[in-house]
Amino acid sequence: MQKLISWNVNGLRAIGRKGFVEMLQEMDPDIMCLQEIKAEQEQLPKKIQNIENYHAYFNSSRTRRGYSGTAIYTKTEPISIEYGLGEERFDAEGRIQFAEYDSFYLYNIYYPNGQSGDPRLQYKLEFYDYFLEHAKSMMADGKSIIVCGDVNTAHKAIDLARPKENVKNSGFLPEERAWLDKFVESGLIDTFRVFNQEPDNYSYWDYKTRARERNVGWRIDYFYVSENLRPRVVDAAILNQYYGSDHCPISLTILDD
Repeated sequence: MQKLISWNVNGLRAIGRKGFVEMLQEMDPDIMCLQEIKAEQEQLPKKIQNIENYHAYFNSSRTRRGYSGTAIYTKTEPISIEYGLGEERFDAEGRIQFAEYDSFYLYNIYYPNGQSGDPRLQYKLEFYDYFLEHAKSMMADGKSIIVCGDVNTAHKAIDLARPKENVKNSGFLPEERAWLDKFVESGLIDTFRVFNQEPDNYSYWDYKTRARERNVGWRIDYFYVSENLRPRVVDAAILNQYYGSDHCPISLTILDD
């Protein structure tokens, strides 16, 4: 079996001071995907750059320092890894890592946030569309894909604590949720909902309002798999026992091919 974990760490240097290496070693994933690392590789302490038993790959924003970014720690060296999908306006912020393994392709993505106004919301929706077309092309070719990361949208009313109050806010807008509908309709499976149909399961809580203490949260972090991988999926979970960010980790466990 292989265990994958995805986590928006809201700053890899910051969470590094809160025990990130020890938490990674405790979780012991085969692959750990991080979003919003907010650092370039050379800015990271050596103990975070080089964790025993893991190959590490970092993708930083080329437009702003200390912004966005993704990282992958993996026990098995991937066949190949790419930093983006070939569209500069989406690749420049360090939001996409694309790794090829023996039996699947893995996408680690930090999707844009649309809360900065109309231009940024449009950018977010265009990012969604661009990636979806890429994913559909891969699946049409029979590829097995895993997509993980901070999607920055709660899909259904069950996926956030206060849906009515947020229906006009980015992160729960009808046009954002419609994209997630299209994503699922294209053949990608929201793995958490395969195993858990209950409310009150969230992966993000606002720091300022101390929302985590009251579990007033959002489920905006996801693991999706293509339909041809569904028979190998044995578990998907939210690991809310881990702290250090305004998000908690999520996990996916699959059988070996």
